[in-house]
Amino acid sequence: MTDYIREMPDYEAFKKEITGILKAKLDKRLTYHGFHHVENVMQAALMLANEMNLSEEDILLLKTAVMLHDSGFIRTYSGHEAESVVIGTEMLPAYGYSLEDIEKIAGMILATRIPQLPNNVLEYIIADADLEYLGTDRFDEISESLFRELMAYNFIKDRDQWNQIQVNFLSNHTYFTEFCKKYREPLKQENLNKIKALISD
Repeated sequence: MTDYIREMPDYEAFKKEITGILKAKLDKRLTYHGFHHVENVMQAALMLANEMNLSEEDILLLKTAVMLHDSGFIRTYSGHEAESVVIGTEMLPAYGYSLEDIEKIAGMILATRIPQLPNNVLEYIIADADLEYLGTDRFDEISESLFRELMAYNFIKDRDQWNQIQVNFLSNHTYFTEFCKKYREPLKQENLNKIKALISD
């Protein structure tokens, strides 16, 4: 009796379709949450996955979740993560993803919601990958893109309000992977202190 060998989902075909959808339908006002954000999160997620020696199957599910995690923005701004799960549930069966796969991917997508509450290694990775920039030297540039986006959608009124939001957010944010705790947390604290100085000036 031979062991059952599962046929892997067709990630490349799925990636091609979701990439086309995101590039065509994401609002141009999404200066932070545009397709470039998906690419940045993918790079960070694969780096973390490599650090943690994930299986080929887990990496495939992680990559799928990254491609989907902000797709809900094509339908809604608030609660976009839940809408991303809906989009994944609609699309993924056609590419050979099982119900168990889709449940794992949904968990990863929802782990990117704020406040982040990941429950397993894959969810730790995507949660940290989504906000890895907080502890990098790209923080100022990426933060500015989010400021412009929130202003465009009238979620904030000025830079003073934005700086206060950033202080609160960075003060409460936690990394979950050992890599980010060691290599991203120190610079995140420096970035936080820079913004605190702006508020106190």
